[in-house]
Amino acid sequence: MLFNSSTFIIFVLITFFIYYIPQVQKIQVPILIAASFIFYGWSSPALLILLLVSILINGITSYKVASASQTRERFFWALIGVVANLSVLALFKYGALLTNLSLKIFNVSQTPEEGLIAVLLHLPLPIGISFYTFEGISLVVDVFRHQNLVAAGTSLPTRSLVNANLKNHLVNTSFFLAFFPQILSGPIVRANDFYNQVKPKFIQNIPWPIVFRSLVYGYFLKMVVADNLKDYTFWINYPYYQGLGTLTNLVLLFGYSMQIFADFAGYSLIAIGLGAAFGYTLPDNFNFPYISRSLSEFWRRWHISLSTWLRDYLYVPLGGNRKGEVRTYINLMVVMTLGGLWHGAAWSYAVWGIFHGIGLALERFFFGRLKSSKKPQDELPAWKKFWIDSLQVLFVFCFVSLGWLLFKLPRFEQAMDFLMTLSRNIWIKPDFNHILPVFILSLPVILYHLPHFPTLQTSQTKSLNTVKTKRWRLLEDVVMGIMVALLILNKGSANEFIYFQF
Repeated sequence: MLFNSSTFIIFVLITFFIYYIPQVQKIQVPILIAASFIFYGWSSPALLILLLVSILINGITSYKVASASQTRERFFWALIGVVANLSVLALFKYGALLTNLSLKIFNVSQTPEEGLIAVLLHLPLPIGISFYTFEGISLVVDVFRHQNLVAAGTSLPTRSLVNANLKNHLVNTSFFLAFFPQILSGPIVRANDFYNQVKPKFIQNIPWPIVFRSLVYGYFLKMVVADNLKDYTFWINYPYYQGLGTLTNLVLLFGYSMQIFADFAGYSLIAIGLGAAFGYTLPDNFNFPYISRSLSEFWRRWHISLSTWLRDYLYVPLGGNRKGEVRTYINLMVVMTLGGLWHGAAWSYAVWGIFHGIGLALERFFFGRLKSSKKPQDELPAWKKFWIDSLQVLFVFCFVSLGWLLFKLPRFEQAMDFLMTLSRNIWIKPDFNHILPVFILSLPVILYHLPHFPTLQTSQTKSLNTVKTKRWRLLEDVVMGIMVALLILNKGSANEFIYFQF
C-alpha cells in the first residue's frame, strides 16, 4: 500500500476516525496495531509472519533482560536478542549474497539450484526489515543499559521500557515495531523516545500545523519533484547513458541527487505528519543536508535516524574516537562499510560505504591539522566567507552525488562504465530536452535549502526570529497553496519510494 495511493488515503481516514471515537479510547493502541498489521500485510500477508517473529524475539529477550537479577544474565539475554535480530536480517537480506559467495569460494559453481541452496538464493526481501530490525536492537540494548543503570543505583527520569506483565510488554513491542507511518522506511525510532509517548490521545491535542505542513511538503517532494524527475534520471540507467553527452549525463546525475533527496525526505515528512495526526512525535530525518560544508556535517543532516543509530549502537561501542587516531579511522571505515551494506546485499553498497568512510577519514585527518592554524571564519570578510562556504558546499554536494551513482547503478561495472562514458562522450552536444526539465524540477529542492545556506542563514535567522511575522506567514501560506495546486495539477506517475528497496 503506497503512501501516494487512494487506497492508503481511505485506509488512513478510516483508521483516524475509529481511533478518535471516545468510546474506544482505551483500545487506541490495539487499533493502531491492527491497522499497522493490515497496512504491512496488504500486498503480501505472508510477510506478517516474519514481523511477528521479530516482535516475539525483541519482546521476550527485552523482557528477560529487564527481569534478570544478575549482570551476566542480562548480558546473555541482550546478546541473544541482538544475535537473533542480526541473524534474521542476514538470512533474508544477505542470504543470496552469502550463498553465492560461498559457492564461489568453495568452487561449487556447478551445483544445481536445488534444495537449501535454491531456498537461500531465492528468499524474498521483506520490505522494511532493515528498519524494524534496527529498532528491535535499540529496544533490547536500551533495556540492557537502563537495567544496568538501575542496578548501579542511578536515578532515571524516564520510566522503565518494559511492562511488568509479559503480555502487555508484547503489545507495546508490537506497537513500537509495527507502527505503520514509519515501519517501511523509518525514521528509525528509539524505544526510549517512543514508549514514553504511549498514552491516551485526544483529537483536540493534534498539532494540526505540523500535520498539514509535513504532509504538504512530504507529498510535494515525493509526487511533484521525485516522481517527475524519475522520468529524466531514467536515462542514466544502463545502457541509455552511453548515447548521451558528458554534460547531459552530469546534469542527470545532479537530478538523481535531487530525486533521491526529494523521495526519501518526502517519505520521512509524510511519516512525521501521519505520526503527529495519531499523537506521536517521530524524529526529524533530514536537516537540509545539501548545504553541508563537510562530510561529517552531511551525515549529521542526512538520514539522521540511521546515522545516529550507527553512532550510538556501533561507532561508540567500537571505541569511537576515544582510542587514538588510527583506531578512529578504522572505526569510521567499519561503521560506514556496514552502513553501506545495510542498504542492500550488493558489493556496490559496500563500496559506497567505503567511499564515504575514506572521505570522512581524510576530512578528519586534514581538517584536524588545518584547524589549529586556520583563521576563525567569523573574522573573515562576508564576501570571502560566502565564497569559502560555497566552494565547501559544492564540493560536498559533488562528492555525495558521485556516491549516489552506486545507488542508481548498483552493478559496479555499470557505475564504472558510466564514469568512463563521461570522458568518452565529451564531444557529444548537450541534450537540452533532458537538461532544462531537470533544472526546473530541481528548483524546489534548491529553494528549500537556500534559506539555510550557511552565510545567508545568519541574517535569515535573525529575520525569522524577530519577524516570524504576518508577512512571512502569509508568504509561507502562499507557497503551501502553490504546492497543493501543483500536487493536483503536476504530479508525476506514481512510483515506489526508492528507500523501500533497503
